[in-house]
Amino acid sequence: MFSGRAWRLVAFGDPEEGIELQETVWAEPPPGQLLIRVRTAGAGFPDVLMAAGRFPLLGAPPFGLGEEAAGEVVAVPPGSRFAVGDRVAGITAFLEGWGGYAEYAYLREHSTVRIPPGMTDEQAGGFPIGFRTAYAALVERAPVEPGQTLLVLGAAGSTGAAALQLGRALGATTIAVAGGPEKLAFCARHGADHVVDHRAGDMTARIDAITQGRGVDLVYDPVGGATAATALRSIAPRGRIAVVGLASGSPVPLDPMDMLLRNYTAVGVLATPGEPAAEAAVWDRLADLAARGEITTPVGAVHGFHDVPRMIAAQAAPGPGKSVVRVA
Repeated sequence: MFSGRAWRLVAFGDPEEGIELQETVWAEPPPGQLLIRVRTAGAGFPDVLMAAGRFPLLGAPPFGLGEEAAGEVVAVPPGSRFAVGDRVAGITAFLEGWGGYAEYAYLREHSTVRIPPGMTDEQAGGFPIGFRTAYAALVERAPVEPGQTLLVLGAAGSTGAAALQLGRALGATTIAVAGGPEKLAFCARHGADHVVDHRAGDMTARIDAITQGRGVDLVYDPVGGATAATALRSIAPRGRIAVVGLASGSPVPLDPMDMLLRNYTAVGVLATPGEPAAEAAVWDRLADLAARGEITTPVGAVHGFHDVPRMIAAQAAPGPGKSVVRVA
């Protein structure tokens, strides 16, 4: 029987109270979860919302931060498909208050995968959320087909760079939209067939030139706001926009009459787990793509455990790539 006392970071949803290091007891995992000793944990914009108490899926704080983590399994419930000692990555039980910025973490069993050979701890810690979100958009909610054109906003960010790679693996032509030479170069290294700087020149004209006036079949939008509104001008007839997030601070402004007259669709994307066997199959497919080198975590900055509060504050305007926290 496992029972351990160790540290985790807890947010109180109040800027004055901030984030606190708290000693906690971890009990045996309940059915449907695993307990791991954390080596790395992935970071992202949702951490900003959680730390401020504004994450829409969570109740009242306090709660543990960190949606994803990787490490070694230390305890499993009866009948688990995992075993103690397995090296795994997955989505944490953050909705129940148990995040990944901790010495131990509970993972959702059916949103967990054995880490493919060759994947580093840093890549594993930042793998689950970005690629599961991209899969929900590009396969489940607004499927992109081989030969179609995929436009990715915020393409140098963690979920954007994941969508670039997955889209390319699915046979799409990819256009990355980001701001500045550093981020554009990052996108070119991570699956972008074309890059567009939304800060320089006429974004619509550039996309028109790339697509020879046809427009794009799918817009992947984790950004929202004015950038997404501009991207909508380039959507092709019968195209789709996958609404993934609002890193700009506001969602994409949708005009139903414009959607009607130009015949395009908006699809909301939330990567909620489905039936357990089907969900496990999704993770197995993602792990296979990673093992074959078709997708890889776009690791950016790597932070120490005690740098997490400063790192979270920077997620509102991060550098290129996936921020990862090294815990062990």
